[in-house]
Amino acid sequence: MLSDFELNNINGGAVRWGVYAILGVAISLIAGILDGYFRPLKCN
Repeated sequence: MLSDFELNNINGGAVRWGVYAILGVAISLIAGILDGYFRPLKCN
């Protein structure tokens, strides 16, 4: 069984996945903006 000190010092990996998700969203948004700027298409 872990002590309270050991339980408080456990590092998780959720922050890294959050950073990857934010980077993915930012890259997708920038690609969409650039695509819309350089290839404007009319709505049907």
